[in-house]
Amino acid sequence: AGNNALAESLGALAEKSGKSFGNVFLNEYGYLLDYVDGNMMEWSVRPNMIFAVAFDYSPLNSSQKKGVLDIVTKELLTPKGLRSLSPKSGGYNPNYVGPQIQRDYAYHQGTAWPWLAGFYFEAYLRIYKMSGIGFIERYLIGYEDEMSSHCIGSISELFDGNPPFKGRGAISFAMNVAEILRILYLLSKYNY
Repeated sequence: AGNNALAESLGALAEKSGKSFGNVFLNEYGYLLDYVDGNMMEWSVRPNMIFAVAFDYSPLNSSQKKGVLDIVTKELLTPKGLRSLSPKSGGYNPNYVGPQIQRDYAYHQGTAWPWLAGFYFEAYLRIYKMSGIGFIERYLIGYEDEMSSHCIGSISELFDGNPPFKGRGAISFAMNVAEILRILYLLSKYNY
């Protein structure tokens, strides 16, 4: 009986937390605020919100998930991953070039990260299921050229957020490779 009471208590707490998450972070434009600190809210469109759609236990309902995915698709998706900041947000700097201090500034201000695309595609499959497979397969083909550009059989750490989406940073980045392999694995589960 004690375990049932604990399970009910935790279930109620999870439901309350989920509602609170939506009330605090979901804005009227259909995407999640980057952070909230008291009355201060950061409205920049950043890729962190894709996790709330991709994870098994999301605090968002189906239409909220689709709204977040739509914003990420429109403002963050590039052929080489998700931008770390939308071009429409202040401070956008898509090019990882120049001296170290300039590169450090660009690192999270608009460069594209392939590993984040893994969570984007997981979210995409959650929403579109079988009908999303073709889109993801076509997208992944874009990495084939990349795998012979810098480090044979691998993918650069990050890419410029604007065309031509040049590979930058380390010539090989395990998180990027791992996420592409994970998405190929997820796709294989749909092909049975």
